[in-house]
Amino acid sequence: MAEVKEFKLPDLGEGLTEAEVVRWLVEVGEAVAVDQPVVEVETAKAMVEVPCPYGGVVTARYGEEGEELAVGAPLLTVAVGAGTPAPGRGSGSPGPGSGDLAGVVAEAAGADVEAAEAGGAGETSGAVLVGYGTGAPPVRRRRVRPASHTPGGAVDGPAPAAAAGPVGGVPSGYGRHAVTPDAAVRQNGSAPAAGPVPVISPLVRRLARQNGVELRTLTGSGPDGLILRADVERAIGAAAAPAEQPAAASAADGEVRIALRGLRGVVADKMSRSRREIPEATCWVDADATELLAARRAMNAAGGPDAPKISLLAVLARICTAALARFPELNARVDTEAREIVRLERLHLGFAAQTDRGLVVPVVRDAHTRGAESLSEELARLTGSARAGTLTPGELTGSTFTLNNYGVFGVDGSTPIINHPEAAMLGVGRIVPKPWVHEGELAVRHVTQLSLTFDHRVCDGGVAGGFLRYVADCVEQPAVLLRGI
Repeated sequence: MAEVKEFKLPDLGEGLTEAEVVRWLVEVGEAVAVDQPVVEVETAKAMVEVPCPYGGVVTARYGEEGEELAVGAPLLTVAVGAGTPAPGRGSGSPGPGSGDLAGVVAEAAGADVEAAEAGGAGETSGAVLVGYGTGAPPVRRRRVRPASHTPGGAVDGPAPAAAAGPVGGVPSGYGRHAVTPDAAVRQNGSAPAAGPVPVISPLVRRLARQNGVELRTLTGSGPDGLILRADVERAIGAAAAPAEQPAAASAADGEVRIALRGLRGVVADKMSRSRREIPEATCWVDADATELLAARRAMNAAGGPDAPKISLLAVLARICTAALARFPELNARVDTEAREIVRLERLHLGFAAQTDRGLVVPVVRDAHTRGAESLSEELARLTGSARAGTLTPGELTGSTFTLNNYGVFGVDGSTPIINHPEAAMLGVGRIVPKPWVHEGELAVRHVTQLSLTFDHRVCDGGVAGGFLRYVADCVEQPAVLLRGI
């Protein structure tokens, strides 16, 4: 008899305690390989595909699509070693030695399976690419969904008595998607493949799911019929039109309540902790950025018309790495329990990015080892992933210093809250033409305000002021950076 193991929702990153099931990637009765993604979940920070550490046959799933699960809650159970796909085979197709998948599942559930009619009813959801762990090439598989299952995977009608017993030590009735013998057999049936929904963005899928919009009923306005956010919003508006009057009446009390959950809740908790624990101070200075803009234009011109353009944020990030090399006191954190300042050798640069889901801070790993061009490419990649909602937990945690370009919102200055547990954050305001004394004469120059919020436990004003002055000098005279090359 195959050993049944339970796989629980792992810790997906700093400060995350729950995740929402977006889409199951495997069905009950399907064979999975070690490190194969089995479910797509959405945390408060990103969309994540969760790989299973066991190889075998899925005997039960927990959680409906759209349901939130706590970290440590069961995700699925696997009959280990049974029906594990060989390399290069689809996870839904039994390979040599895999055995009868339905029989394996039934054995794990403690039930006998009777033979089903040939060509039993089933629904195929199309072919997808799935990676079998790191370093292995992706293989193509087909997901099969029994016709008796709802879109979330729950079995319609009462379960057979044989399925009511414990499955691999899991209490009866605990699994939302525990296998039944007839369903296990139908897993191997065949039916015409259903066409995929023409939508790419996980944000669009989530918007539709939250508002009860069936994507298959929409006609996309994007290229090749791609369903866009605007298409879903139009459908939501059309459905809500008759209910506009009652909604207005319910809001007449003048009070709107918004739950502090998800990304908004994580941000609220982190900012509150920062203000409670960190004695922060802010210093600022105006800087003439005219030469910095000219230097960036020259760098992009030197690269030729086909070379990737270096962004202004990348140039500012390069200045940050040079400044922190001179003032390493600010690339640090405080260990409150040990009452120690921990200075960090590696610089992982976070940068604030505003998205449809809220403010996130993607992280450029080992930013101190990158030049302006490499920084620009990585910043662009992370920004694109942030807007698409596809950043991984590893790309959203572990920053040691944060750069905040709030000038994109058209403001001059700010006193930002430090991204706990970091020791400092550099803020950059908008760059605008202003009267400025240049070489003894009044001239119109492009000026920006720089601010540094720092943890007063890790350094005094001299270090903070020295760091900010060096950054300002590099902004005003980019050639200052050459001294460190």
